[in-house]
Amino acid sequence: MTNPIDLYYWPTPNGWKISIALEEMGLPYTLHLVNIGKGEQFDPEFLKLSPNNRMPAIMDPDGPDGAPISIFESGAILQYLARKTGQFYGETERDRIAVDQWLMWQMGGVGPMAGQAHHFLKYAPAMEPPQDLPYAKDRYRNEVSRLYRVMDTQLGKTRYIAGDFYSIADMALWGWVSLWEGQQQTLDDKPNLKRWLDELSARPAVQKGRALSADQRTQGGQDKEAQKVLFGQKG
Repeated sequence: MTNPIDLYYWPTPNGWKISIALEEMGLPYTLHLVNIGKGEQFDPEFLKLSPNNRMPAIMDPDGPDGAPISIFESGAILQYLARKTGQFYGETERDRIAVDQWLMWQMGGVGPMAGQAHHFLKYAPAMEPPQDLPYAKDRYRNEVSRLYRVMDTQLGKTRYIAGDFYSIADMALWGWVSLWEGQQQTLDDKPNLKRWLDELSARPAVQKGRALSADQRTQGGQDKEAQKVLFGQKG
């Protein structure tokens, strides 16, 4: 019997990548919440798993050659789990290359840019003193829009982002794209993106992964102490 994977998690788009993947792949896991608003990502024991003090991270007791392994960085975790299970990575080397390039596109583009959009549109104006910066708001809102247009164009050619098969690249993108309203985006002119988002949102494993500890997800922009931790003012 497969030993449970230890999942170190908080309900954010990056955390959802791994909870969704574990649900999709049918892998058992033990949940360890890492409350990033309270600074638990800086705990010495967690830093042994994730030296960049970011979640998610996993510890798989059944790693390569049967030895335990810990992994940080959500993209690396997704690639590891896909290789481990032989699922959601396509059937050929060309498939895997396509998955990898769109996964890297998410890691280097959609995630950071959407994260900055959330920060400057939602959190920064609620800080003390307020940081309502029109240039930053426009910069990241416009870049997210550009990226979603790229995605809409690709999804006009293929059912899923890397081809006609569902992959870890889709799992990586879904959480960020699902928050499009908070990024002040529109899907009215992106029918392919809307179709993809609706299809993935209806998947039971996506719903279950998204619901994991959803009650812990708060409006961080309203918590002044959490702001100091999350945005580098202490810790």
